[in-house]
Amino acid sequence: MKVGIMGGTFDPLHIGHMMAAEAARDTYGLQEVWFMPSHIPPHKHEAGVSGEDRLAMVQEAVKNHEAFCTLDWEVVRGGVSYTYETIRRLQEEYPHFDLYFIIGADMVQYLPKWNEIEELVQRLTFIGVGRPGTPLDLDALPDFIAKKVLLADMPLVDISSTMLRERAAAGKSIRYMVPEAVFNYVQRSGLYGIQPRSTD
Repeated sequence: MKVGIMGGTFDPLHIGHMMAAEAARDTYGLQEVWFMPSHIPPHKHEAGVSGEDRLAMVQEAVKNHEAFCTLDWEVVRGGVSYTYETIRRLQEEYPHFDLYFIIGADMVQYLPKWNEIEELVQRLTFIGVGRPGTPLDLDALPDFIAKKVLLADMPLVDISSTMLRERAAAGKSIRYMVPEAVFNYVQRSGLYGIQPRSTD
């Protein structure tokens, strides 16, 4: 089975994440895409909301997609989330799966700095998805990484989780920038400074 892993903080998950996962699935014939919220990613500060809330938002967003599901391992494990540790465990449990790790163009350029990148490129293939203002330049990567990176095109949507948190904190709407299920969860739970309200 060809399985894509969509890792990230998802603080919050937005339509760009969903489009990237669908673009990778469609371009390379992935049979499933597993969204894997991190607890604390090594390259970022601690997330703005709890791992449990971020996991719940992802679960709400993907529940109606036939090929999308959620992997809670990093949130449950806690601590700093290193991709190679999770991938090693995944391959122990699913040794016959062909794994693809879906990342944005900004992360493609950062791959040489990933922990245990030499091991990771032996275990999986990366799918880099374009983002506004960040070209996918594989020539800038070491050859041993570049040959394990595929590229997928998607409409460029200039939305980031940071921008959404800032908009919410300023009292601006984030509706339609996140999946409707995520928007409803944020409202019900009063996340990111939004006043809690019923969505009934």
